[in-house]
Parts: sequence; C-alpha cells; structure tokens
Amino acid sequence: MLRSPTARFLIAATLSGVLIACSGDGANGNAGSGEGPPIIKERQDNFEGIGDAFKAVRGELEKDTPDFILIAASASDINTRAAKIEGHFPTGTSVDDGFDTEALPAIWEKPEAFKAAAQKLVDESAMLVTVAGQGDKAATSAQAMTMGGACKGCHDKFRLDDEK
Repeated sequence: MLRSPTARFLIAATLSGVLIACSGDGANGNAGSGEGPPIIKERQDNFEGIGDAFKAVRGELEKDTPDFILIAASASDINTRAAKIEGHFPTGTSVDDGFDTEALPAIWEKPEAFKAAAQKLVDESAMLVTVAGQGDKAATSAQAMTMGGACKGCHDKFRLDDEK
C-alpha cells in the first residue's frame, strides 16, 4: 500500500489532472474537446438547412416544369436562416479557438465584411422569393445562381476549405 504522503499526493495530483482534462473546461469553454458551445451546433445546423433548401431549389430548376411554390418556400427558408447567420458567431468560436468548425478567424477580424456577406445572402434569397413568384424559369434560375454566388463569396473569405 502507498502510505507515504508523497506517494498519495502524486496519485491525487495525477487523478485531479486527468479529471480536469476530461472535463474539457478550459479557458475557452471546451479547450481541446473540439465540441464547443451549443451555438456552434446551432450555426452548423442552420447552414445545413440552407444547403438542403438550396438543393431543393436546384432540384426543381432541373425539371422541365419546376414547382415555383416550392422554390419560393425554399428561398424563404434560406432567407429566414440567413438572417440568423451574424448572431451565430460569438467571439472565441473559430477553428483557431480549438473547436470543430470551419469558421475562419477572418469572421472576427473583418466583422463589417462578414456582416455584409451575410446580408448579401439575405438580400439575394429575398429576391429569389420574389422572382420565383413570377413563375419564370430563366429568371428564377438566374437569381438562384446569383444567390449561390452570395454563398460562395462568403465561403471563399470566411470558411475553412478543408478539401484543399
């Protein structure tokens, strides 16, 4: 048995260190765990919803007779989700902060540019709702491309491209 005070201290210190490491309660919330605060999951879910809605738009536009009501509804969903983007990026939630995210530090380094990029998606998705309501496939396709360009523009500047 370990009866020496030094041996007991070393075991206690080691166990404490293991417990602290497993708790993930570092200076930035969950240092090293990669999980992070719930806002990261919320924003990832929001972007996944935008992606799903945009796929629905593209799928309809591939048809000979697209469902413009579905396109407008999907664009409206994108618009609602796009309005939430800016609020989903509190300080300290980037990939450089140790979290499993594709959010680049440029979001916080250039907040006005990020805000403008998010607003561009809000504006372009609202325009897609309007254009889809007119039932013109060519015009709706062109606006969907413009909206897609707003997505790409933001991704190019503010999202980690881990496929390079």
